[in-house]
Amino acid sequence: MDAVAFLEELVAIESLSGDEARAAEFLVERMAALGMDAHVDGAGNAVGVRRGPEAAQQRELVLLGHVDTVPGRVPRRIEDGKLYGRGSVDAKGPLATFVEAVARVEPAPGVSLVVVGAVEEESATSRGARFVAPLHRPEACLIGEPSGWDALTLGYKGRLLVDYAAEQPGGHSAGPVGAVAERAAAFWRDVETFAAGFNANRERLFDRLMPSLRHIRSDSDGLIDRVEATLGFRLPPDFDAESFQAELRALAGDASLRFYGHEPAHTSPRTTPLARAMLRAIRKHGGEARCKHKTGTSDMNVLGPVWDCPIAAYGPGDSKLDHTPDEHLVLAEYERAIAVLADGLVEAGYALR
Repeated sequence: MDAVAFLEELVAIESLSGDEARAAEFLVERMAALGMDAHVDGAGNAVGVRRGPEAAQQRELVLLGHVDTVPGRVPRRIEDGKLYGRGSVDAKGPLATFVEAVARVEPAPGVSLVVVGAVEEESATSRGARFVAPLHRPEACLIGEPSGWDALTLGYKGRLLVDYAAEQPGGHSAGPVGAVAERAAAFWRDVETFAAGFNANRERLFDRLMPSLRHIRSDSDGLIDRVEATLGFRLPPDFDAESFQAELRALAGDASLRFYGHEPAHTSPRTTPLARAMLRAIRKHGGEARCKHKTGTSDMNVLGPVWDCPIAAYGPGDSKLDHTPDEHLVLAEYERAIAVLADGLVEAGYALR
């Protein structure tokens, strides 16, 4: 099985968050066939290890991607050199890149390359990343997310999710009391006003507070009218989430709020040995070697603060296609990313010695 056939089969296996077992088992089979020590761990992650010679105490470089996807079946096909399918970009393409690149290199003496296909990245739990966090203390880490073959992602914004709920006695729409749904709408407008004030004079999107109204639903049993809404916030670096939650409670009045899924923003400099090695590898293959900071979140937000090591995200694909009905990966980019990563791993591995 070549690299393209491997990716195509991986994409063909449906693996929604919480239901990744078949995909993890397939990954373990592939990694074992490529000569890695491979297993499924206690969280359901697929783990493969390739060890360098000459050291009882190995220094680790961890490459962690995620095997789960969001819902939505994109018909799988190869057309005009592109692989269509859910997860082709986010993030089975980057994960397959990790597997194939690690198989092509000889780790430096005393260095282990650890590939993790993590579960539940697309949910707020990040169960796979949290499970491996206390098990490793790597010298460097790559996160498998689409950056484009010629770019490296050095930071992700933080996240906070909020469930809003309010209720009031039922009443006629022509009566003096506004509809309960209007309360949620007013809360949302207040949130937008707060964000606009916070973002004044903040030019970079990465430095702004970004609110989104994800869901809103109202109903009534004839006696009590209810409204529920879910809000999401993308948080800039050094954001005081605790004070912000207090501000939201004040804006919500007597409505109830539930806060969850909080992750702080995380960034890493481009001057680390890992980043320098990857950027040189991109240039070697004719790329511009760009650095990005993304407005979403990834398992970098979970692992970066715990491991406190050089960390970056890399993988083929256009992240604008994440979660879309048109999700597809250009296969020539995938194969080029494998070559780039293989060269980057060799240089980074020797830098870790």
